[in-house]
Amino acid sequence: MQSWPDRYARRANRMQASEIRELLKLLDQPDIISFAGGIPDAKLFPSEVFAEAYGEILSGEGAGAALQYSVSEGYLPLREWLAEHMAQIGVPCSPANIVITSGSQQALDYLGKLFLSPGDTALVTRPTYLGALQAFSAYEPRYDQLVPEGGNRTPSSYRQAAEAAGGRMAMAYLTPDFSNPSGETLNRAARERVLDLCTELDIPLIEDSAYQALRYDGEAMPAILAIDCERTGGIDDARTIYCGTFSKTLAPGLRVGWVCAARPVISKLVLMKQASDLHSPSINQIAIHRVAQACYEPHTAMLRENYHKRRDWVLEALAKEMPAGVSWTKPEGGMFIWVTLPEGLDGAALLERAVKTERVAFVPGKAFHADGGGANTIRLSFSLADEKAAKEGVARLGRVVKAALGGATG
Repeated sequence: MQSWPDRYARRANRMQASEIRELLKLLDQPDIISFAGGIPDAKLFPSEVFAEAYGEILSGEGAGAALQYSVSEGYLPLREWLAEHMAQIGVPCSPANIVITSGSQQALDYLGKLFLSPGDTALVTRPTYLGALQAFSAYEPRYDQLVPEGGNRTPSSYRQAAEAAGGRMAMAYLTPDFSNPSGETLNRAARERVLDLCTELDIPLIEDSAYQALRYDGEAMPAILAIDCERTGGIDDARTIYCGTFSKTLAPGLRVGWVCAARPVISKLVLMKQASDLHSPSINQIAIHRVAQACYEPHTAMLRENYHKRRDWVLEALAKEMPAGVSWTKPEGGMFIWVTLPEGLDGAALLERAVKTERVAFVPGKAFHADGGGANTIRLSFSLADEKAAKEGVARLGRVVKAALGGATG
């Protein structure tokens, strides 16, 4: 072939490399203090419990089934466990309302494929999860801003803008708990407003709850799907689609997530699963089920204790090291702090200077904006920061910001 790009489908032109995936390469450089990768601390994985689980699976009578093809819906005992888990957060459901996916990222890809035609409008927050934008953009949508806090937008204004662009209102997406990247959590009133808007527009609402189990303080908020079930009388009449994952709690490398939704949606996702990868790896599903049964609650409690301390170390360092004009979120959970720099500073340029002069890394905020804004924002992940790294890393970042401000004003 002389020119591969000429042969690619139009949607392939919208696929771009993740800035975060590229920045993860910095973790291999020992002199870099990195706040870039939003990844769990591997030292906290329940490795011994997994080792025991895999050993028992492969040495027992079920070894053949663990290594064999399986159903696309997912391992039934795991879906039964998840149905109980969802009930605990206010979502009564059955295993028929759940499909296992290869991480929640696959779920986002499937949901984009299910609901988006070229030119359709997807509502997303500003900022929003970069991985969701990557998943949805392949299906050529138009993005409009979802404002959970309220504002002047009316349902008719959204609908008119979508029609003027030649498409339809297709879906809304948000992360209500400890959002990636902002770390912010929606209160109940904001959740109700979002659900009201989606009801008025008659569109599905995708609730990405990757960090729901990682609350360190503050009042626990109900899942939007739980509110939806209260309103409609049951999950099969709800418009909210809940995406969950074990990546932030047990092991991201096993790629096990789930979707909980009305049965008609699950049936379509199962068909996509059949056409895509048949099913998520059986042995990983079985192992996740065993480990979740054995230690999910105590393990997530341990994670909360550890990440809580790391969040506080970074927040304390920011208060000490950042100059006037810099602000940041104070998350009640999750892994992220969102920093807003004074106007005129550019996060991408700051990263280049930070790595070169101070050997500290973070993620520029522009990538999290569907409209290309947010140049003066950055995301810090505290999940890998011990106390020494938190203090030293933020001190380095503070020096970079002060130097940039001096250059901008001098």
